[in-house]
Amino acid sequence: MASTRSLIIASVLVVALLGCIYADSLVFLFNYWIGSEDYSHGIFVPLISGFLVWQARHQLSQVPRERAWWGLGVITMGLILYVVGELATLYVVLHLSLWTVIVGLVIALVGIRGAKAVAFPLGYLLTAIPLPPFFYANLSSQLQLWSSSLGVGFLQLIGVMAFREGNVIDLGPVQLQVVEACSGIRYLLPLTSLALLCAYLFKDKLWKRVVIVASAIPISILINGFRIGMIGVLVELYGQGAAEGFYHLFEGWVIFMVSFGLLIGEIGLLGRIGPAREPWTFRDGLTWRNRPDDGGREPCRDAPIRLRRTPGPAYLCSVALIAPFTLLSAVFADREETPPSRPAFIDFPMQINEWRGAPFALEQRYIDRLRFDDYVLADYRSGGEQSVNFYAAYYRSQRKGQSAHSPQSCLPGGGWEIESLTRKALPSDASPTRRVIANRAVIHKGEQKQVVLYWFKQRDRYLADEYSVKLYLLWDALWRQRTDGALVRLASLVAPGESEATVDQRLQQFAVAVGHELNRFVPD
Repeated sequence: MASTRSLIIASVLVVALLGCIYADSLVFLFNYWIGSEDYSHGIFVPLISGFLVWQARHQLSQVPRERAWWGLGVITMGLILYVVGELATLYVVLHLSLWTVIVGLVIALVGIRGAKAVAFPLGYLLTAIPLPPFFYANLSSQLQLWSSSLGVGFLQLIGVMAFREGNVIDLGPVQLQVVEACSGIRYLLPLTSLALLCAYLFKDKLWKRVVIVASAIPISILINGFRIGMIGVLVELYGQGAAEGFYHLFEGWVIFMVSFGLLIGEIGLLGRIGPAREPWTFRDGLTWRNRPDDGGREPCRDAPIRLRRTPGPAYLCSVALIAPFTLLSAVFADREETPPSRPAFIDFPMQINEWRGAPFALEQRYIDRLRFDDYVLADYRSGGEQSVNFYAAYYRSQRKGQSAHSPQSCLPGGGWEIESLTRKALPSDASPTRRVIANRAVIHKGEQKQVVLYWFKQRDRYLADEYSVKLYLLWDALWRQRTDGALVRLASLVAPGESEATVDQRLQQFAVAVGHELNRFVPD
């Protein structure tokens, strides 16, 4: 009884300590689960994993506890990931850090062989972690284009006149925009999570289980394309209101259940391929042993349950390792930063050499999403040339959930498609020796074309790569006590009769002109 009490006390203490360390991360994760339809399945994943661990309790009771000290190394790796995620402002790294610590605690409690017995339930927890924003946005944009193409193909197949421009479906008097919510990613992510669970429970050959998981991707994409085509048919018959409200929600739920039904049907077909096998079911009190006669497996009902109730020294040392780190995590969360003073963008000049600007405001929904501290948005024109759209967003402290967003994830939309994405060297100001490596994107919509340049000004660095931004955030947070920075974006339309080279020259001239002023508002 005393040993059981000590295990309970140690486990409760671990949960409390991890709750303190990862409080912000857990709050973000929970809010994401209940606030995003893409990850609404996430709240059930820990419950499913816990149930699967409980199902494996018989195997755990018979596994000799050995090499449990490896758990300390895994926990240490997880805590290092916490420091990286906290300083680099990456929630996904914090989530992976918590998962790594949990794996380390399991190894410290039941050993490596015991952790292998519950490897899938532990790995399944990863399906509840949201994808990194940059990867998620790129995936969603690509799915929008695929879904738009499939929807148009379906409409044309049944005789409805429809054309596609990027993620916009043109039905003549009505245009349907396949936005992020209609990309199909809200079906893809939960369906993939369900496919993983079904493949685990489907006790058959490995190739069949791989097929089950892999098929979730084409099923969700094809069915979502069919759904978009059906919305087009409803709009054609009943007007644009058919694509909104109840119809949109009803079609979404119906299509997801159809996708899941196809997945179950596929499992049934795969089960008929090859020799017949005994059906696998959830049964309490069963372990498995090999039958020498036919190589199959049969339940062993007389296997005793001897769950270990005494926390080993490795597990107790794990608690001792996590406890002082709780104080260190509080220091990281409350750290002070010292960015230099700067004028507000409201005072940014609208006359720069021969360039004259006209400012305008962003919509509140974009301000709420981007979460910058200051910004400027204006169209500058020199003489009778096409205007240059100038946007800069400043972040005083790039903490978790508040950092510069890559325009690469925002450029596709409203019918625009990325034609090419390359790097280009630009002079940053009047000094020809100091150059900016910027991203150069060419986007088009129908006959319209636009050239976009963007880069990140992070303290005294000009960066084009988003991952380099995160690395320097980590470095400067440690050694310079500051993480301020800005995203800078220039864009200009390619006018009829103009070449891309002409637009490049116009953007480069403006970059030189604006560079000196920008350094005052985004200081080194």
